[in-house]
Amino acid sequence: MSELLLLTCALFSWIFTCQSGPWGPCTDLLPLDLLSQVLPGAGGTLDGIRMVQSRGARGFQFSGSPQLFSFPASRLFINCNFFPAEFSIVVTLKIPEMAPETSEYIFTLLEGDSDNLLLGLRLSQNKLHFLQKSQGSRKRITFKDVNMADNRWHTVVLAVTGHYIILTVDCGIPLELVLESSFPDDLDTSGSTFFIASGKRRKGLFSGLMRQLVLLPGSDATSQICPSSKPQLSALSVPQALVHLPIKPSSTDFLRHPYEAEVRVTAGVSPPCGLSEDGQLWFNTLHRGLFICDGMMWLTMLQVKERLDYVEHHQDLFTISETFDIEVFQIPSVGLFIATANRDSNLGSGIYKWTDGKFERYQNISTYDAQAFQYFTVGKKKFLVVANCRGMNAGDPELSVIYKWSSKKLKFIHYQTLNTYSARDWEAFQIQDEAFLAVANHRQGERNHNIDSVIYKWNPVTQFFEVNQTIPTSGAYDWEFFTIGPYYFLVVANTFNGKSTVIGSTIYIWLGGMFQPYQSITTFGAIDWEMFQIENRIFLAVANSQMLTEEGTILYSINSTIYELSITTQTFIKFQDIGTNSALDWEYFTVGDDKFLVVANSFDGTSYSLNSVIYRWQGYEGFVPVHRLNTNGCRDWEFFNTTEGSYLIFSSARAALSKVLKLRTI
Repeated sequence: MSELLLLTCALFSWIFTCQSGPWGPCTDLLPLDLLSQVLPGAGGTLDGIRMVQSRGARGFQFSGSPQLFSFPASRLFINCNFFPAEFSIVVTLKIPEMAPETSEYIFTLLEGDSDNLLLGLRLSQNKLHFLQKSQGSRKRITFKDVNMADNRWHTVVLAVTGHYIILTVDCGIPLELVLESSFPDDLDTSGSTFFIASGKRRKGLFSGLMRQLVLLPGSDATSQICPSSKPQLSALSVPQALVHLPIKPSSTDFLRHPYEAEVRVTAGVSPPCGLSEDGQLWFNTLHRGLFICDGMMWLTMLQVKERLDYVEHHQDLFTISETFDIEVFQIPSVGLFIATANRDSNLGSGIYKWTDGKFERYQNISTYDAQAFQYFTVGKKKFLVVANCRGMNAGDPELSVIYKWSSKKLKFIHYQTLNTYSARDWEAFQIQDEAFLAVANHRQGERNHNIDSVIYKWNPVTQFFEVNQTIPTSGAYDWEFFTIGPYYFLVVANTFNGKSTVIGSTIYIWLGGMFQPYQSITTFGAIDWEMFQIENRIFLAVANSQMLTEEGTILYSINSTIYELSITTQTFIKFQDIGTNSALDWEYFTVGDDKFLVVANSFDGTSYSLNSVIYRWQGYEGFVPVHRLNTNGCRDWEFFNTTEGSYLIFSSARAALSKVLKLRTI
């Protein structure tokens, strides 16, 4: 039902239920901020409410007597005493894991001074309960398999209209339940009281953080806050105290709300950042920056803006053999790592840890002509998957392997083996809290490039990945997953169809529980896709490696292309061509407010010793070259940050030597 129709129905409801005096809706048809109703006025304080910063956002935590967080319903229903027949409730919350038998109230509306409930919202493990008074009795409508007790922020919209109640979590796919009877249009709130974060008693007091709690009469609030670039923190009406950073009070004043955060001060050395440090602040005197721990890593809050000045050599990293791919990843409370996908099957591939400002060998993994690594998590489990291009021996099946991080042994151990065909890449992603893995199968045998690539889905029962969908590809080399608002996309780099490299690479969209073709783009031996966003503009860059026509002509010095999403056509259209030499990789990164792309140039038809180029974003001009870096058969670029600064690392497919470069800033 459209928003206009909902509003019309709500108005008719009030017409028939408010008969005395000049007509007017019982309350404003604007968002009603319930949370602000229990906050103190300017210059006041309130026991039991504490403002807490966590995972990059602030919320209120409640403790003490529930009476402190209550207010009369008459504050909202100013013209008559009836609750709107159609409405939305918007709540943004963060709550830790809950025990199976516990439940906590988000809010309740109680009749008079009694415990008789008129309306309420309650949360338990994996369930959300909508409570209401109906025909003299208390009814409970339950949404199951709604996991919000994961210590992360979530925004929930609960819309009630007619016989339907609709739940939307983090701007995802709506869940709809049918009511036995329509929500009453004569729910009398005379003398009733709202209790925020409780059901009037200490038992069931909300233990997490609450950022917004809004009642929107007459319409579904989903269309007002979705889509959103941060769906977990979509805002309809957030109290001002949570929007702005707290201001330091004068000696004769005090904070409007108590605000607590431990601050660590160091000269460049990063303090630990784990779950126990979640919400902690860190001031880095060396880089003049203020950071906050989100339970996994330090996020920048305030920092002096840097500008890239020049690039200098930092480390020669001698690898086991030639390196086709580098994966940079952080294991919380353990450290920063890279995994190098190495060619030599007898020697395997290496994992290196950042120690005292350099990468040092940490672990060796058996691989077989490894092409790529991908680090990812499923819940609390941490995994590393390798794309093996060949079998252990000639004629053996090609097996790619998932490794799991052991917190006891502090290393990766074998977890699951998957059949692949000359695998070139893995892409891990999540859709609606479900974990997926996509493999780019390049060819079967020596000549068959037109085969299926596979998308696997995590089975929480068996605790393994299982085949979920197959997609026909032509010499697939790379998958890139990205989101635009509430939509999920997956784009493949098709390289060769057995006759030519001038073929279509396809963008897929997630619809109906599977990926379906959305757009095809002609590419030239595509090896890599890189998605990035600059302000509200969305781009896709393809690395074209070679143009091989059916007549046998081969060109290596060709254009790679940046595409931009057109809002008008809702497709990606060409934005900029950049001349490259058998480009194999793009890497997007930022330094301060500046945006950059670096390309891996590998071969120009005669030489592998070429300049790979860093391009800087210059608005209307697009990307312009600013630094040329000598490389030898460059295969991959990766950008990473440490407390000592920003770095680039590139690998070589021609030598057992990768190089770490430091970005010097001013």
